[in-house]
Amino acid sequence: SNNMTEESSFVRGDMAPCSASLNGDENEGSSEVLLSVLVHQCQVGLSFYDSRDCILHFMPDTVDNNDLHLLDKVIQEISPNVIITSAKQEQNMTQFIKGLGSNPDYRPDIVVYPSANFGLEVSKQRLMSAHLPFLPQSITEKERIGYLSSCMSFDSVLMLRSIGGLLKCLERRRVGVELEDSSIGVPILQLLAYTLYDQNSKHVGMFLFVLQIFKSELHPSIYKLHAGVKEGLSLFGKTHLSNCWVVSVDLCKYEYLQSCILDRCQCKHGSKLLRQWFHRPTRDMCVLKRRQEVVRFFTSPRNSDVLNTLQNFLRNIRNISTLLYRMSLSRTKVTDWQNLYKTVYSSLGIRDTVRVLPQTIQLFQEISKDFTDDLHYIATLISKVVDFEGSFAENRFTIKPNVDPAIDEKKRRMMGLSDFLSDVAQAELEDLDSCFSTCTVIYIPLIGFLLSVPRLPGMVEKESFEIEGLDFIFVSEDRLHYRSARTKELDSTLGDLHCDIKDMETAVMMQLQAAILQRSSCLYKVLSLCAELDCLMALAKASQDYGYCSPSLTPHCRLILHQSRHPLLELCTPVFVSNPCISSETEGKVKVGLIVFMALIGSDVPAKEAEIALVDAIFTRMHSCESVSVGLSTFMIDLNQMAQALNHSTGMSLVLVDEFGKGTNTVDGLSLLAACLNHWLRRTPTECPLVFLATNFHSVLQLGLLPPSPLLSLLTLETAVDGEELVFLYQLREGICQSSYAANIATLAGLPPALVQRGVEVSDLYRTGRTIKRIDHTSSDEEMKRFHGFFLILQIYERVVEKFLALDLDDPSVDLQSYMKNELLPTAGETL
Repeated sequence: SNNMTEESSFVRGDMAPCSASLNGDENEGSSEVLLSVLVHQCQVGLSFYDSRDCILHFMPDTVDNNDLHLLDKVIQEISPNVIITSAKQEQNMTQFIKGLGSNPDYRPDIVVYPSANFGLEVSKQRLMSAHLPFLPQSITEKERIGYLSSCMSFDSVLMLRSIGGLLKCLERRRVGVELEDSSIGVPILQLLAYTLYDQNSKHVGMFLFVLQIFKSELHPSIYKLHAGVKEGLSLFGKTHLSNCWVVSVDLCKYEYLQSCILDRCQCKHGSKLLRQWFHRPTRDMCVLKRRQEVVRFFTSPRNSDVLNTLQNFLRNIRNISTLLYRMSLSRTKVTDWQNLYKTVYSSLGIRDTVRVLPQTIQLFQEISKDFTDDLHYIATLISKVVDFEGSFAENRFTIKPNVDPAIDEKKRRMMGLSDFLSDVAQAELEDLDSCFSTCTVIYIPLIGFLLSVPRLPGMVEKESFEIEGLDFIFVSEDRLHYRSARTKELDSTLGDLHCDIKDMETAVMMQLQAAILQRSSCLYKVLSLCAELDCLMALAKASQDYGYCSPSLTPHCRLILHQSRHPLLELCTPVFVSNPCISSETEGKVKVGLIVFMALIGSDVPAKEAEIALVDAIFTRMHSCESVSVGLSTFMIDLNQMAQALNHSTGMSLVLVDEFGKGTNTVDGLSLLAACLNHWLRRTPTECPLVFLATNFHSVLQLGLLPPSPLLSLLTLETAVDGEELVFLYQLREGICQSSYAANIATLAGLPPALVQRGVEVSDLYRTGRTIKRIDHTSSDEEMKRFHGFFLILQIYERVVEKFLALDLDDPSVDLQSYMKNELLPTAGETL
């Protein structure tokens, strides 16, 4: 093992921005993810805390390889801001942390504590004393142990020790409660077991940008540039109506084109979950079948009314995690109570609607079961207690009548206070000097009851404010305020009514919060299932509008598509031809990649029929993102992408390659391409991935660089030449392309005809091995004639300059205009 020193100062790295946000008054602010991890004898135990929803996630001890591949995938998935570990670690963990520090794009804080802080008993004690608002305050230590042992396995020693280090860091940093009293602990609203999502789905991030699954754009408004980027034209995000043509006259479809393609979720949490699905495509057949059966149900036209009803309910679902977090700190606002009530009430509507649907669908069954009567209890409790109208009027929590008799009595006194104070003021006026014609008795919260009289003209200095039997308090707007014997009596008998009511209603609010937090587990289930339902209905709506089909998924390495379409291109062209491939080889491979990707998130796909393999990865060599900050040439970037495909692809991978080898010498590029293809062709049929490759290196076939193999299929796009015009037939057929049609494409691009013709001539000469002569080469006689002409013109110019210099411009008799007309202009005409 390797002993690491404890560090007290850290370096903040550049973290990925959080994309989740809330509607309206829901403002989550910045979130922080803290990961605690321990490694021992190739086993990893970890836990992490997300300050956004105050959930502590834990992963039981799991076997990892020496390179800590599993830990690397966890960090890629959750992107922690802080990584906590022990100073006493094994060598592979030390090297792993050093590797994180060498990554310029991701540098989390590394917090190292002495190994004693990760002791097993210390960690258990920290867990026992953690702030868990969802547990009743009256729970005993024995009952707490029983509950925690039901949530997590105490046999996972590394996991428990990592939780101890995590809780220590949370308390040191006071995450989320920085401004609260030290007696308030960091709230943990839920304990969840964490499972790395589909370890077989690899290299997801490499193709998300290439296939335009996500596309970030700077905001067009200069006033919103500080907000970062927005989602552009992509599979997940938006399509721009100005660039789209709508074939259907359906108004609903027209409106959807203005918003999103697949992300049609009604609540923010649903959109966040759908984004996670896009980042985590799965090969789990059970998960995909679960999603497909829901999408298939809602794509049926007879269920459109049910879909619309459920989507109306989902619009009222708010981020319960944020609301419960504020409750745990007693920071709830009036809008929080309103949002919670709408969420619970809408959840009951979703439950009642789903219960009449086929319970053979697993998601419907879970909603009917897990949306328990606790929801009805919470909704009824809020409805009976919270006075929303009064709360918004006073901008604080108020309760309805008949909830607390003592509060009702004080409110009754408060409402009758005006008439009562008028009677008191009349009695006070009788005791005042006759110089005062009027007086009032007022109530000011925190100050109490005061007698207010007008300021007389003679009352200038403070000494003149004194009135016998009255205590002067303050002067305001030409009125003097005093405390009299009667107002003192009112203070003692009635008290500070406003503050008393506010304090008593706050106490009721605390009781209501505690009752809700004890039933928070059902609320988290509501949030999870509503988000899943929202995602699947969004996919079903897109399938309806764009005419998608439900793919048949197969565990075999097979891909069959009939009348497939590009899901983005068909929305951005006035006429789209459904075909096995499209005019651009690049777009054809993008189409295949998108369709396979859509199937792996459970979505329908743009095709008439589709049978799609559960691929374990999608590798692309199609787009090179060039940047000075990368420090790599375009060709080197291409090589890195190809290396990933060669080294990591399996018999269940999909590889999309476009024009590999074009960034270097032609012979070298051709050689590398042939070597890569031979590498895959030498594999057995079960180990060879699905490779879609497009190239203009015709020599790879003409020179016989590829061996004959049943794994190899040669395809080309069918075209026809009508005179000098190239016609695309939009059909894919077996065979090879006999010509690159570069001259035809150059003419279509608008290159000058003479230039195109010369290119054709040079190409023919090069292919036939004949000498290529320069067309701008002239004979020696022509050069002599040209030189003699230049010499004569130079002599003429010298004579003109000499005449001009001989002029005396100070002589008034010199006619400059005459000189210009008779000497200079004729000479210029002669030379031209």
